[in-house]
Amino acid sequence: MKKKPITALLTAGLLAAGTLAGCAAPAEETAAPSGESAAQAAETAAQEADGKASADGSAPDGELEDVTVILDYTANTNHTGMYVALDQGYYEEAGLNVNIIEPTEGATETLIAVGKGDFGISYQEDVTIALTSADPLPIKAIATLIQHNTSGFVTYADKDITSPADFEGKTYAGWGGPGEAAVLEAVMTQAGADFSTLNMVISDGSGFEALKDRVDVMWFFEAWDNVQCQLNDFPINYMPVRDLDPRLDYYTPIIIASDETLAERPEMVRQFLSATQKGYLYAIEHPDEAAEILNKYVPDYSLEMLQISQNYLADKYMEDTDRWGVMKDEVWDHYTQFMAEYGIIDTEIPAADCYTNEFLPE
Repeated sequence: MKKKPITALLTAGLLAAGTLAGCAAPAEETAAPSGESAAQAAETAAQEADGKASADGSAPDGELEDVTVILDYTANTNHTGMYVALDQGYYEEAGLNVNIIEPTEGATETLIAVGKGDFGISYQEDVTIALTSADPLPIKAIATLIQHNTSGFVTYADKDITSPADFEGKTYAGWGGPGEAAVLEAVMTQAGADFSTLNMVISDGSGFEALKDRVDVMWFFEAWDNVQCQLNDFPINYMPVRDLDPRLDYYTPIIIASDETLAERPEMVRQFLSATQKGYLYAIEHPDEAAEILNKYVPDYSLEMLQISQNYLADKYMEDTDRWGVMKDEVWDHYTQFMAEYGIIDTEIPAADCYTNEFLPE
C-alpha cells in the first residue's frame, strides 16, 4: 500500500506540476528547495529523521547485529513477512536484531541513501526516479515483495464509470506522487478520452465514501482499499492498471538498500533476505496465522480485515515464480520506457543499474 492522506483538497491548477507511483500504493516525495541539490536535501532529511544509523561491519561474536528497516507507510499486509520473521525469531536465528520503523521526515529512499536505515520499502517508480535525477541517490532494489502490481482505479458502482474512457470531465482524487498524472494521461489517451478534461485533486483522506458524491475516481490497492470496501458493503468498479497497459505491471513494493550497505555488509544482506523469505513463506502457507501475528503489531486494524487481505496476498507474493523476491529486467525496462515516454524521467536507465537478485536466497 502506498497512500499517505493529505488534509486539503486542491484544484487541478495546484497539481499541474505533480505526478504518482503505483502501490497502495501508490509515502510522499520530499522535493529539494530551489537551489538545493538532491544530496543536500538528503542530508537535511537525514538530520531531521529519527531513524537509526546502521553500524559498519558485523556485530562481535555472540552478539546480534543491529538492523533498521524503514517502511514506506504504516505497517500493513504488504509487510507481513517481515513481522512474521521478527515475531517467530527468524531474524534472531540469522544473528540480526531487526527494528522495523515507519518513515519520519523525508522519503524512505533518501533516508536509506544517507544511512538512516539499512533497508527500506520503496517502489520501482521511486527508485527509477531517484537513480535518474540530476543528483542520483546511491540505492538499489534487492527484492520485490509482490510479483505483480495489485493496484487499480476505482469508482462507485452506481456511477457507471467502468473504464478510463469514462473519466472525461470527472474528478480524480489522488496523493500527488510522481507519475500519477502520467499514468492517467496514458490510460485515458489509449481509451480515446481527453485527459485535459480530468479534474485532479489531492485526497483529503476521507476514504472510499468520497466516491459517492465528492469525487469520481481514486487509485486503490486491491489487498487493502478494496477489502475495506468489501467489509463496508460499498460497491465499486475496479480497473487494475496492469490490465490497462501491460507496462504498468511494475514492482511495488520492493526492498531497497544503499550501495554502501551492499558493498560493505553483503553477508548481513543475505542473512536478512533469507530470514525475510522465511517470513513470507510462512505468510503464504499460513495466511490466517500470519494475519494474527501482524495484528499484534498493528492492533488498530481489525483481524477480519487483515485475514481477508492476507489470504488475497498469499497468492500474490510469489505469483508466477518459484523464487521469492526475484525481479526481471523486462519488468524494469518496460516501466522505465513508459516513464521516459510520458516525461516522468528525462533519460532511460538500464535495469541492471536499478536492481540486483544477487543477495536473494537460492
